[in-house]
Amino acid sequence: MATKQPRAWQRMLSGRRLDLLDPTPMDIEVEDIAHGLAFVARWNGQTIGDYAYSVAEHSLLVEEIFSRDNPGIATKWKLAALLHDAPEYVIGDMISPVKAAVGPNYGELDERLTAAIHIRFGLPAKLPTEIKKRIKEADKVSAWLEATQIAGFSASEADKLFGKLDKQLVAKLGIRLRPPVEVRKDFTARHAALLAEM
Repeated sequence: MATKQPRAWQRMLSGRRLDLLDPTPMDIEVEDIAHGLAFVARWNGQTIGDYAYSVAEHSLLVEEIFSRDNPGIATKWKLAALLHDAPEYVIGDMISPVKAAVGPNYGELDERLTAAIHIRFGLPAKLPTEIKKRIKEADKVSAWLEATQIAGFSASEADKLFGKLDKQLVAKLGIRLRPPVEVRKDFTARHAALLAEM
């Protein structure tokens, strides 16, 4: 008797059925991404405040930092920065220690979803190394801010984990804690604005 394969797809609010083992660009909708990310908490929810700091809010901040630090860069790379954690709308936001414990399967799943999302919105399936590096730099700035402003880390702890930051740069940036509905709306609006510029 044949063994029944476990279900590896998820029904999205848009009605799309996303196959996690073989995701296709046609099953990706920005509204699903924005909705999911607005409800996924960074830091496993271990942050201060009345609202979780969502991956959608983090993504908006990373794109802002990336755009500011790379003046004149092509709009498509700003969109890539906004979408840098988009697969987490399906697989959640695992903190680094959990990713290490899960092993390479997490990375493979993330790569498949990233490729489908990128193709859906006109980006290359795999980003150029230099662009990926610059997005990671912006991601580290956001992580430092989050760690020190809402996750209980001291500046010296954050410096060790994410690197020391220019204090003037940090002073101009802040973490916002907002209801998911507001963050979802802003994420979708920023996505639409970037697509319109491409």
